[in-house]
Amino acid sequence: MTYNFSLFWRMSVRSIFRSANTHGALTRKRIIFLLLFYTFWPPMVIFTWACLLLDDVLFPAYRRQPVERPLFILGNFRSGSTFLHRLLARDSTTFTGLRTWDIFLMPSITQRRLFHALGRVDAWLGGPVMRLLRRFDARYFGAVRIHKIGLFEPEEDEMILMYAWSSFFIGFLFPFLDEIPPYQFFDTEIPKADRLRIMKFYRACLQRHLYATGGGRHFIAKNPVFSAKVGTLLEIFPDARIVYLVRNPLDMLPSTISWLSYAWHVSSDPQEKYPYRDDVLAWTQYWYDHPLDVLDQNPSPLHMILNFEDLIRCPDAIIRELYTRFSYPSGRDLELILRDAVVETRSHESTHVYNYEEMGFSREQIVREFAGIFERFGFDQRGEVPVEQGAVAGKKKCIEDPTRTS
Repeated sequence: MTYNFSLFWRMSVRSIFRSANTHGALTRKRIIFLLLFYTFWPPMVIFTWACLLLDDVLFPAYRRQPVERPLFILGNFRSGSTFLHRLLARDSTTFTGLRTWDIFLMPSITQRRLFHALGRVDAWLGGPVMRLLRRFDARYFGAVRIHKIGLFEPEEDEMILMYAWSSFFIGFLFPFLDEIPPYQFFDTEIPKADRLRIMKFYRACLQRHLYATGGGRHFIAKNPVFSAKVGTLLEIFPDARIVYLVRNPLDMLPSTISWLSYAWHVSSDPQEKYPYRDDVLAWTQYWYDHPLDVLDQNPSPLHMILNFEDLIRCPDAIIRELYTRFSYPSGRDLELILRDAVVETRSHESTHVYNYEEMGFSREQIVREFAGIFERFGFDQRGEVPVEQGAVAGKKKCIEDPTRTS
């Protein structure tokens, strides 16, 4: 059995009996969250695992489903991976990936068949359930700040590992990082047997998805957490295409800390506004250094190290290079997707303003802690410099080599 019952038990005991003076103390918000979690999550897990086991009986051919030339987008949080992922996912003739809906409600082929049958009944009745779901999606998921979430949007499929209770995201629901295995340092601090157990479960989920959707397309995923798993990822998927995004640490770190603070405050009342600052600093450094080391030691045309600023400056040049380098066929909607990319980067304007000192850092400290990244990529040490309106694909300001690494 792949499910980590031991960790689930430890999280439960810690939450109920040993949470005083922690970021997960039993406040009113925390109690409400735990009541909702234990009402809905265990039945979902039991039902999902029953369906996963049924897959082996009803659809055993999925185990022979190839996962050919999958594309994995890596990088620290807040480094442009969502933009690139959702842009490429629009090319539905070339790529397929998991949406929030797929991750939490349909990890198995059996569930997909069941929900699709129910969907046909709902459509025959005029679609009342689908309308309700879309209203729920707009009201609750649409209210999430910083990172746009939606039931029908492509999402980080690291979350499918919640069904093995072996995911970094457990730490957002149960903010006891001292109790959780160091998934943020996956390749070097998780025992090999556990690494293979987790990633083989992930691969089987991808096989199920490809089998259920008819095959013939390339799987696409973006997972910042997989920056820590890049070595194991290449072991499990030897023909994987990797895009590793690098953003200026002066922009990445405060944006990441702000986002994580928001996530932790959804389900608990942490003792600080910005919990685990030192931990976040440590793993963001690892998520820069480790994947760059692995990719440097395994040079391949199947790997692309991409500067975030170049992606924003020249999105269509980047995407054309990606398709060519990775031997992906151009979907019928590619030209429209490229036009949209240029429009979106032109119109994008960040509304987030961060206070380094309030977060416990200084600009000088961040530059010092990430000195190697600043040196390698030549990032401006003053922080984010707005992209000029003219700096788009097809202009002289667009770089000649959109995948340069230094």
